Amino acid sequence: MTKAEKVGGSSYVTIALCFFVAILEGMDLQSVGIAAPGMAAAFALSPSMMGAVFSASILGLLPGALGGGWLADRVGRKLVLIGAVILFGLFSIATAHAWDLNSLLAARFLTGLGLGAALPNLIALSAEAADIRSRGTAVSVMYCGVPLGGALAALVNMAGFSGGWKVVFYVGGIAPLLLVPILWLFLAESSAFRKHQGRQAASPLAARASLWNCLFSNGAAMPTLLLWVSYFFTLMVVYMLLNWLPSLLVGQGFSRPQAGIVQILFNIGGGIGSLLMGLLLDRWRPLGLVALTYAGILAALAGLGMSSSFESMMLAGFAAGFFAIGGQLVLYALAPLFYPTEVRGTGVGSAVAVGRLGAMSGPLVAGQMLAMGTGAAGLLLASAPGIVVAAGAVFYLLGQRRAEAVTA
Repeated sequence: MTKAEKVGGSSYVTIALCFFVAILEGMDLQSVGIAAPGMAAAFALSPSMMGAVFSASILGLLPGALGGGWLADRVGRKLVLIGAVILFGLFSIATAHAWDLNSLLAARFLTGLGLGAALPNLIALSAEAADIRSRGTAVSVMYCGVPLGGALAALVNMAGFSGGWKVVFYVGGIAPLLLVPILWLFLAESSAFRKHQGRQAASPLAARASLWNCLFSNGAAMPTLLLWVSYFFTLMVVYMLLNWLPSLLVGQGFSRPQAGIVQILFNIGGGIGSLLMGLLLDRWRPLGLVALTYAGILAALAGLGMSSSFESMMLAGFAAGFFAIGGQLVLYALAPLFYPTEVRGTGVGSAVAVGRLGAMSGPLVAGQMLAMGTGAAGLLLASAPGIVVAAGAVFYLLGQRRAEAVTA
């Protein structure tokens, strides 16, 4: 038995290590949005150009999630996660050394590739470390590291180091590389994956045939497509806020320090929301939790668009993080329930990848709308229909699942 299997065999160790990776992922995911004002000034970027920079890393998330999930079902969650951490660490550092718009876009795309590959494996490892009754809690504990990492990035940026906007990318790149040896030594491979490897070795043809069947055949197509719809529209709004919130606040007349405080509250709200939503998911009826979540997102969007005082904006920012990032967590916690071990990485990865399409379109559309003179209120109002569609897809999915459980 290896050292990793002895120490990392504990589900607590697995979730803790995934939590620390999630912190670093969250830091890198939000680094561009937090560094945007300084970066735009350094490269003389217009709002539409900044939208392209935001979307470059998100574009990398899409093939990263698909490829990372697919590889994880074949070579293991641990190896793919470590490779992903190395990738986004190296190219976060490369972002600080970009010399023009094209090099900046390339660095962000490759950073996104690593970030995208990491997330399906973090979800799969956390879900498979817990029993089925505690999977929502396990995934939520892991995922609350993402908004906390975003808050850490905002704190690094507010500290005002001499490196300016580049510092957040240095910290977001060096820290993951320092974590890699710890992951190698102490993170054990998922026991569910190891068991699946044994079954696959005994019957490789059956294992290959199950991939299509689990994703798109025998009644599985509808859950898969509904997850994709809900992921797309929810992540569209989340990533619009992650990337554009500081700039929107500055455009509304708030100072950059005030915008930084609201960004920190957004991420703290996201961390608390992620943890609480995951705990409630294992205890409440999922339909009621989803209704609360998406109603909260709509209310928070209205608050961000209509708040005129700094105090009310702080409250709206906290609520937006609580419900938007918490709602994203609910989706991440639900997805593993619909896929067996042999395709869980691929299934979750495919949903995350489709969500990345929404995440990529959110900043781009926001950049174009702002370039045309649309104010923050109009932009946030335009996000509401997508949230309604996402809520409807999840409602239908959970309703069908409940009906099947009753008739079973």
